[in-house]
Amino acid sequence: MKAIQFTTYGGPEVLKMVELDKPNPEANEVIIKIEAIGVNYADTARREGQYVVPTPLPFVPGAEVAGIVDEVGSDVSTVKAGDRVVTLLGSKKATGYAEYSIADERGLMPIPYGVSFEQAVALPLQGLSAYHILKTMGQLEEGDTVLVHAAAGGVGTIAVQLAKLMGAGKVIATASSKEKLELARELGADVLVNYTEDNWYEQVLEATNGRGVNVALEMAGGRVFIDTLKCLATFGRLVVYGVASGEQSPFNPSSLMARNQSVIGFFLPQIMRKPRLLQSSMKELLDYVGSGQLKLQIGGTYALDEAAKVHQLMQGRKTTGKLILKP
Repeated sequence: MKAIQFTTYGGPEVLKMVELDKPNPEANEVIIKIEAIGVNYADTARREGQYVVPTPLPFVPGAEVAGIVDEVGSDVSTVKAGDRVVTLLGSKKATGYAEYSIADERGLMPIPYGVSFEQAVALPLQGLSAYHILKTMGQLEEGDTVLVHAAAGGVGTIAVQLAKLMGAGKVIATASSKEKLELARELGADVLVNYTEDNWYEQVLEATNGRGVNVALEMAGGRVFIDTLKCLATFGRLVVYGVASGEQSPFNPSSLMARNQSVIGFFLPQIMRKPRLLQSSMKELLDYVGSGQLKLQIGGTYALDEAAKVHQLMQGRKTTGKLILKP
């Protein structure tokens, strides 16, 4: 089978097309014929050797795939060959950027009628992240004000909509351009802020009459993290789910005490270790898509051999929404 692999850490150019053996399923595993592959910042961090857990070499990136069950292991009982499924890959044997991958039966979710492979594959990482950042970690309550950074990105476009579906009273969206902010408005954001402007956080405070936001989604790190802290309301929750800038932030935890504020870390693989929680939230997301309540932004669909180009576009901040590879 064809796959994209890297044998050394580095820039997009280290991604190479190779021929690998098609995997064989063990008792509780299936083989998926991949129809759509989600591309994520985690893939670029893997490629650069900067991911939160070690990346062994050689490595085939890719964590989310949608496709058709091709083979099943001897003990598999919940799916059969021909079923349409979407999953987050967790096995060390998994191959995301490829024509086929191995997957654990427990992580498979059926794709409902009316939802395409491309729509389904846009959900496992960004959709589940947005859902659990808001609900599980952020403890979003009805009427809360939510701040969503990078609101035109993969997590951001979904988080803006989910916050509203979950009952947020006001959603404040930040982005780096007028075009990206307009997309956030179309998805339901109430207040738009360009975070490249000096003292952007003052606009957030002004929009909340000085009270601040109840829940903030932060993935940039560095100065953005420090300024986002200034936007938190009393009892506010800031959920960190990335460090896209690569900059660490000096942080004094005792500064949270005066207003009972919280800084919370989020790492999706911890959610994956709770299959029941994972599956219930994924079903809810797929139902939102199927009913038209959640609109997914597909930023582009590319051939598998264009993986290096897609990484370059993503890291150059030249895209919006979800980027997808197709074998």
